[in-house]
Amino acid sequence: MTYILAIDQGTTSTRAILFDGDLSVTATAQEEFEQHFPKSGWVEHDAFDLWSTTAATCRAAIEKSSADVSQIAAIGITNQRETTLVWDKTTGQPVYNAIVWQDRRTSELCKTLKSEGFEEVVTEKTGLLLDPYFSATKLKWILDNVEGARDRAEAGELLFGTVDSWLVWKLTGGKVHATDATNAARTMLYDIRKGHWSTTICKRFDIPMTMLPEVRDCDADFGETRPDLFGRPIPILGIAGDQQAATIGQACFKPGMVKSTYGTGCFALLNTGETPVMSQNRLLTTIAYRIGGKTTYALEGSIFIAGAVVQWLRDGLKIIREASETQPLAESADETQDLILVPAFTGLGAPYWNAECRGAMFGMTRNSGPAEFARAALESVGYQTRDLLEAMHADWQGDATTALRVDGGMSASDFAMQFLSDIISAPVDRPKVLETTAMGAAWLAGQRAGVYPDMEGFAATWALERTFEPAMDEATRQAKCDGWARAVRATMLV
Repeated sequence: MTYILAIDQGTTSTRAILFDGDLSVTATAQEEFEQHFPKSGWVEHDAFDLWSTTAATCRAAIEKSSADVSQIAAIGITNQRETTLVWDKTTGQPVYNAIVWQDRRTSELCKTLKSEGFEEVVTEKTGLLLDPYFSATKLKWILDNVEGARDRAEAGELLFGTVDSWLVWKLTGGKVHATDATNAARTMLYDIRKGHWSTTICKRFDIPMTMLPEVRDCDADFGETRPDLFGRPIPILGIAGDQQAATIGQACFKPGMVKSTYGTGCFALLNTGETPVMSQNRLLTTIAYRIGGKTTYALEGSIFIAGAVVQWLRDGLKIIREASETQPLAESADETQDLILVPAFTGLGAPYWNAECRGAMFGMTRNSGPAEFARAALESVGYQTRDLLEAMHADWQGDATTALRVDGGMSASDFAMQFLSDIISAPVDRPKVLETTAMGAAWLAGQRAGVYPDMEGFAATWALERTFEPAMDEATRQAKCDGWARAVRATMLV
């Protein structure tokens, strides 16, 4: 059995990718699903959309390939993190839509808890900040606002999970309720130092601990799929949240290595080794991976809007029809105009953590048009990444690699990556394989199944496609960064 099936369940679409024994992609299937916005700042998914697109894309990828299902050794799962689901343990019926990581409905609760000094407890135990981004307050909202939910939860009738737990539960026919350490670390309920759910935090949020999934290693046995799904049971042998999976897929196994993934949001992780580094610059301390019982930690900076800004150009402003149109449009922009977009559509993430501010465009003139908007959109990602890296280097006292490894959809844009290199004044390395998130999940499952090499052997296979070198002069770079800093300050004052 020489194939591994990777499930990549993202914020706007679900993909299934079949990798062969050489970790080459042999077949891919992808389906988008509907986004629900019931109120301003609220973002939801239909839980059954997440499941149905997963099942459908897995079947489609298998059918597209020349592989027989008997040749698939294992399944690896990677997923959008923090998104929160609650369902009936008997019927499998969700009690409410999945509340997406971007959702800001619990901002007031977070403010209240901060004023009570509870953020210090949260940060010390979980490495996170007290923010609506994470799962805990979303789960509390469901229990407090869905009729009968709290009573049913306290009676042991309901289960909580991030998307990986929901998919494992569905894939195994309700036999396994589990998660991995990386997803658990994003719930704001998990003690990352002690390696178990925090009774202190669960009690403060009034969350029955019977709802919580069992936490396993990233390369653990998560059960087998129902025989009827794909024609035979397939073991699930790997799980990691999407950003941790990308860190693994980029082979960032040594302390000091940094990767940045450009999907719906942008997430930079710096491997800090066996010791959690507590940030002094409002970054997150998290689990990079837990393999073979050994935990490796990371510093993470989270940007809420990266690739989503291109979706905004397409679906909101309707100035492009396809994402691929963004680069040529940006390249045609008027060089004399210097528009700055602060894409705080759902607030600002690291290192600002301002849930209330909203997006703004600065520097517009009568001549500003679609081309200038497109350039400002792509450049906003570079500016935000610079903010993250500066905060990381202030926190990390060890040796850090100078190059930034990038992946995700937007990393395919030469314009965006060249500007990124220019604005951070460092090389940007783009690998030959951009599917690093799915590859990370595939490798976790494949090395557990004996199909793929160990960590060192896998790292040796990482291959560079192109390095972007900084070409911007220092005076221009500084002027642009000063303009960005003024724009951010003005946005946060609104």
